[in-house]
Amino acid sequence: MGLIDNIINECDIALKTLSNKKPGTNRDYPAENIQDQKQELSKEEKNLSIQMMRVNLAGEVAAQALYRGQAMVCKDEEIKKHLIEAGEEETDHLIWCKKRLDELDGNASVFNPIWYAGSFAIGAIFGNMGEKVSLGFVEETEKQVVKHIDKHLDRISSKDKDTIKILKTMREDEDTHAKQAEENGSEELRKPTKKIMEYTAKIMTSSSTYI
Repeated sequence: MGLIDNIINECDIALKTLSNKKPGTNRDYPAENIQDQKQELSKEEKNLSIQMMRVNLAGEVAAQALYRGQAMVCKDEEIKKHLIEAGEEETDHLIWCKKRLDELDGNASVFNPIWYAGSFAIGAIFGNMGEKVSLGFVEETEKQVVKHIDKHLDRISSKDKDTIKILKTMREDEDTHAKQAEENGSEELRKPTKKIMEYTAKIMTSSSTYI
């Protein structure tokens, strides 16, 4: 596709992502088989789950943009294919987080469009640094997401089996994507870059928790 076609295509994908209309891989909803094991959550437990899923939804919106930004500038067709496929699997997470948030009567973060735009730009920047650096960015991002999910799993009430099952499934996928990036020849990022990524993630999570 030409430049204009690429821009139109990316705008279309962004709108579908932000309006929760982007299709995934049609995997089953992780919490589907535990509906009969539901336990009533207290108001505090429910509010915590809403906050956690709002943050995770924002994270998945950012992940979509990162992969799209990197894929758009990637010159290696095999790595580009990997980035797009990983992004499609991440779309499942987006769908699951939104569904769980709806079940809890929670709302998505109003900052999601900002996270998408910023993450797309960051993805494109790292993508232009070469395939190895781009894959290194994917690997580090996924590793940080795994740590982030682990923290949520430690905080969420054990009664909220639906959310726990969703997060555990997401964690497995994120860990797999990190390993795939490493296997494809990722280059480890420098410590200052990793720190900047951590601080950026903190800004996103703290902002998305309540708004």
